[in-house]
Amino acid sequence: MALVAGFFVSQSASAQYITQDAFRFSNFDRGGSARFKALGNASTALGGDISSINGNPAGLGFFNSSEFSITPDFSGSQMDATYFGSNNGGLQSSKNTVNFNNASLVFNVPQRIYGGNATKGLLTVNYGIGWNRTNNFNDRLQFEGINPNNNIADMYAERAYDNGRTIDELKNAYDPIGSWAYSHFLIDVTGQNQTGNEYSPVTKLGSTQRYTQVSSGGQNELNLALGANYSNKLYVGGSVGFTTLRYKYDRIFQEDGEDIERQNSSGQTIGGEAYTNKLMEGQEMTGSGFNLKLGVIYRPVATVQIGASFTSPTWYTITDNYGIGMSTDYQNGDRYNDGQNYDTFNYNLRTPLKVSGGLALFQSFGFITADVEYVDYGGMRLSGYDGSDADNNIIKDAHKGAVNARVGAEGRLSENFYLRGGYSYLGNGQKGVGSATNIVSGGLGYRINKFYVDATYSHLTRDMAVYPYQLNYSTSASPVADVTRKLDNVYLTVGFKF
Repeated sequence: MALVAGFFVSQSASAQYITQDAFRFSNFDRGGSARFKALGNASTALGGDISSINGNPAGLGFFNSSEFSITPDFSGSQMDATYFGSNNGGLQSSKNTVNFNNASLVFNVPQRIYGGNATKGLLTVNYGIGWNRTNNFNDRLQFEGINPNNNIADMYAERAYDNGRTIDELKNAYDPIGSWAYSHFLIDVTGQNQTGNEYSPVTKLGSTQRYTQVSSGGQNELNLALGANYSNKLYVGGSVGFTTLRYKYDRIFQEDGEDIERQNSSGQTIGGEAYTNKLMEGQEMTGSGFNLKLGVIYRPVATVQIGASFTSPTWYTITDNYGIGMSTDYQNGDRYNDGQNYDTFNYNLRTPLKVSGGLALFQSFGFITADVEYVDYGGMRLSGYDGSDADNNIIKDAHKGAVNARVGAEGRLSENFYLRGGYSYLGNGQKGVGSATNIVSGGLGYRINKFYVDATYSHLTRDMAVYPYQLNYSTSASPVADVTRKLDNVYLTVGFKF
């Protein structure tokens, strides 16, 4: 995955900025119980678990009793970054949180049979309601290094060139970054062309740069589902999901360097001072939406189950609040501070649809199950604002379909204890950048009478590239940090049947 920090509001940059959010909010996984988490979420061909409410709703048809469960989880995120050959340098890049992952309720409704065959025809129609956490945005990322190629003032100069043919025009631009950098004496007018002023940085190369981002929030889904059992052979189901999201982050990019000695308009020598420049950004996005799911599971023989499910796009309405600020402190005591909050921005997002198929094989001692799922990330669509058509073209060019594969197994250790393991491979939906996500999981389960408890540990890894700022015109490449995200989760499900 590639991320560009949103420290700019120009047309070219804002397009990448909002399309990144579209991918972030489309890249969610299945919520559910600790049992199915241990199986790598390979659940398309399985039923009889509370997770069917959020996954393949046909699995609800397997229930022969009503059931309730809750699943809290502990999440520990770790970011390992390399920036210009420097590792995290002792900076803290971890964040631990406790979340409420799932709460679900199934109502078993047997169909009344009068004098007929109790194994033929419509046997049960079960109803379920479930709340799930489908995405976790709780992260902390820090990295620093010495950049020998460019400074953030190179980006400031580009923003000034885009927005200020004259100084007056620059001061009144919608994007304030170039104007702030000019008034903070980080860039200066160094010439003119047919369109107006040309700007250049007045800072020396070799500055120390530090990037810090703290993010929080997640995506949640409330599902209303039903599933039916026909002759213990065919199981069908459907659900409607009501989704919410919240994503909040604070970013600080800090550069410690020295400006160039130069002559001002009065002939005086200025510069040669050490400086600390900080660019600060805060954003909070909230949204709500809905989706539909349909599923089927067929059991040709007692030891084989074949499943398929369809998840519609989620149609989101999103509200975006954004603010930015800049401060520059010079060694001689000069200090400059600026800030601006933008008007609330509203837009619509349609996430990709998903289709999946699965197979489960059963024996007396347990089972093995596998899923394959296809997600067309190029099908994401933005709307509700000027410029959405251009952004949708960027989405189409920068994203592709991805295949997710999951496999899991469960074995009975004794009459009451179960051992589980699983693996998930979540394909990369971006072209040319980032990598797939890998999740390894394992867990234990205990069942006695109408009570059960399941515990699962999972470990996620994903590589991504983080660009603290982007240069569009410079001959120097945009700086990039290579980041590996590691996410450790512990899930605990407690449930009972009634």
